[in-house]
Amino acid sequence: MTDLSAVTGPLLWVVVAAFLGASGAEWHDRSFGRRAMAGAWVLFAAFWLLMIPFFAFEHRSVIQTVLVAVGVPACLAVAYHLSRGRTSLLVLSRAVTVALAIYIPFETIAPLHDGLIEIVAAQTEWGMAALGAEYEFVTDDRSLQSLFVFPGTETATGQSYSTRIVFACTGIGSMAIFGGLTAAVRAPLRRRLAALGLSLAAIWVLNIARNVFIAYSSGEQLFSHEALAGPVMAVFGLTDPVRVSFFVADRILSQGLAVLALLGLFWVVLKLLPELAVIVEDLLYLLTGTEYDLLGTPTVTPAPSDD
Repeated sequence: MTDLSAVTGPLLWVVVAAFLGASGAEWHDRSFGRRAMAGAWVLFAAFWLLMIPFFAFEHRSVIQTVLVAVGVPACLAVAYHLSRGRTSLLVLSRAVTVALAIYIPFETIAPLHDGLIEIVAAQTEWGMAALGAEYEFVTDDRSLQSLFVFPGTETATGQSYSTRIVFACTGIGSMAIFGGLTAAVRAPLRRRLAALGLSLAAIWVLNIARNVFIAYSSGEQLFSHEALAGPVMAVFGLTDPVRVSFFVADRILSQGLAVLALLGLFWVVLKLLPELAVIVEDLLYLLTGTEYDLLGTPTVTPAPSDD
């Protein structure tokens, strides 16, 4: 499989620059900013398109592959309706801009990136110790203390099975999304801070619990059953049955429950910040082509604009 990271890495920076530039342009010229933001969404669609092989073949995540694949036409739909004059989509666009501005520093700046991994790994280790799991908590090949080694769990090569906390395990992506959402709407600062604090705390706790569940399931081989081994190995292209427990715990159970948990958390945040309803209304419109008014207030559909 061709490694596209040499393309996706620089392209992500182009996407971030495009969103930030369009957000800045919106302050000076709303019409130009709207069209520039449409272009940023097209670039975002291209980025997600190139990421599909990674999630499908390298990360081997069915749920994430489906979400990314759906994200491509979704980004293009946002771009189209923005270019046609649907200015309400600028709220969603500002949310994405802020989310990227939060996420990218942790992704690219080594002290932030590595420090976050080690903090999450240490708290995951507390959970593992509380459960009485048998493991060794050691440094990985990047000298980060983030690796759990499980003695007595032999892989196909005869080595002890291990699992590590990586950047994707930190929950920063989800936290960035909710940070973007709370920053994008016009609402009293007190309510926005309350919604942000609640969402960040919930995501952090749930993410640590998820990491503990995955690591414990892997080390104790909780899902190492013949009935699961065949189908899971076939779906995810595995050759070592020791890895079945990890894939069931992570790729199937945890990722599926994470989607439900984030939807539930968004519903709670929506109660605190009903101004976020405009984003939900826009997403429903993109899905169905029908206008919705979740707050029961008079709405006017923006007319197509030629400017």
